[in-house]
Amino acid sequence: MELDVVGLSRLQFAMTALYHFLFVPLTLGLSILLAIMETVYVMTGREIWKRMVKFWGTLFGINFVLGVATGLTMEFQFGMNWAYFSQYVGDVFGAPLAIEGLMAFFLEATFVGLFFFGWDKLSKRQHLGATWAMALGTNFSALWILIANGWMQHPVGAMFNPDTMRMEVTSFYEVLFNPVAQAKFVHTVSAGYVTAAMFVLGVSAWYMLKDRHMEVAKRSMAVAAAFGFASALSVVVLGDESGYEANLNQKMKLATIEAMWHTEPAPAAFNVVAWPDMEKRENLFAIEVPYVMGLIATRSLDEEIPGIHELVEQSKDKIRQGAIAWDALQKIRDNPKDVDPAVRETFIQNQHTLGYAYLLLPFTDEPLKATNEQIDAAAWSAVPEVWPMFYAFRIMVACGLFFILLTAVFFYLSSAGKLDTLHRDRRWLLHVAVWSIPLPWIACEMGWFVAEYGRQPWIIEGMLPTSAAASNLAVWEVLLTLAGFVILYSTLLVIEVSLLLKYIRKGPDEERTPDAAPAAPMPRTLPVAAE
Repeated sequence: MELDVVGLSRLQFAMTALYHFLFVPLTLGLSILLAIMETVYVMTGREIWKRMVKFWGTLFGINFVLGVATGLTMEFQFGMNWAYFSQYVGDVFGAPLAIEGLMAFFLEATFVGLFFFGWDKLSKRQHLGATWAMALGTNFSALWILIANGWMQHPVGAMFNPDTMRMEVTSFYEVLFNPVAQAKFVHTVSAGYVTAAMFVLGVSAWYMLKDRHMEVAKRSMAVAAAFGFASALSVVVLGDESGYEANLNQKMKLATIEAMWHTEPAPAAFNVVAWPDMEKRENLFAIEVPYVMGLIATRSLDEEIPGIHELVEQSKDKIRQGAIAWDALQKIRDNPKDVDPAVRETFIQNQHTLGYAYLLLPFTDEPLKATNEQIDAAAWSAVPEVWPMFYAFRIMVACGLFFILLTAVFFYLSSAGKLDTLHRDRRWLLHVAVWSIPLPWIACEMGWFVAEYGRQPWIIEGMLPTSAAASNLAVWEVLLTLAGFVILYSTLLVIEVSLLLKYIRKGPDEERTPDAAPAAPMPRTLPVAAE
């Protein structure tokens, strides 16, 4: 990534997005776990479950506040650093982001307030309803952001207007039910559930190692193990759906994830380990598992997955066609009212490849006169760096398989009634759970890296390159705001971790509950018989 305005703007948005997503998955998952725990409390009336809800709710609240604060910055960056992008897609992005704002700041925030301050003012069932509404609001708030992001990955339901130079919605239904957006939503939410489950599991394991809050720890561990095991399995299934959608709509992303330089006979093999070389444009070595990738990506035995070289050749054809659309668009812009109808017709026939002409702009000011060498360079610029994609995806997958294994073990121990003796018989397993707490965040960040870096150089897949979407800023202006974000976010991260650790060390309140039989009160006077 070059340190120009575009590169620095990308770096700033990537940093703020990855930082924001430190809080999102825990918020998504903890909200559901809180609702489950409170449901048990209302059904059983046992006060220990209320203590659990309040304790984990405190950690949820700390995380929620930081998530909201860091999310605001991301939306402002669309106007600050990506002005042309905002103008280009404002008609498409306006509705999802507005709805997300309404849900986050009115629906979600309202029920968060009721959750924390309604214990003594609402009945048990009313408070439970508020908790479930908070959980659903938190999760559906994420839906609208992912609808917007999914549209960037697979733009549907909109058409470019050459007179306004903007994308305009033609079908909000298609935007809303974009298959890429829906697959991303369920996959992202499930990953959040795994994150929260591993967090609760790890903290509970820490309490058991310290022989503290054992009753809360065992119950929390049982809930987290069952919830986490189901969620980890669903992440794999829903991730498979995301991979299938990538093969349909983002073939270059899939090819770079698999370091697949050439089209292979169907069904394609899966590269477990490889060392891609971008200069030689081949793998120096690879360990393959036959047929697996073809079955996952195509769900068939006879459909090929195109390789990077073949996709580059297809891009060259699209670039040449896009240059024709680019030339027609310039004529429309120069004389919008009296333009020759034949020019408009030429543009309409070729507009689906217009974005590819933008790839030529770093190499020539006149795309229609581009040389073969310039077209070749532009086509290869549409290939992301392969090795970061390849290994980021495999780190994510390895973590996912580990989560299935770990939560399955704890689910079995919980179902078999063996949690009581874990702190004596299997302390090593509790240590594994504690040290595994950071892994879901690593997996989530790797997933977002694959999703976002994998579509480069496009900010809107096949339509608008990232290099054409940035604001007209000076390098020092972006550097200044980037430095400010680094300092501010580092401070917030220290505060977040310090608060979480403080309340984890403190633990749940130790007030006496009906679950523990109270000791008989000492009589104030001796019985008469004793006298």
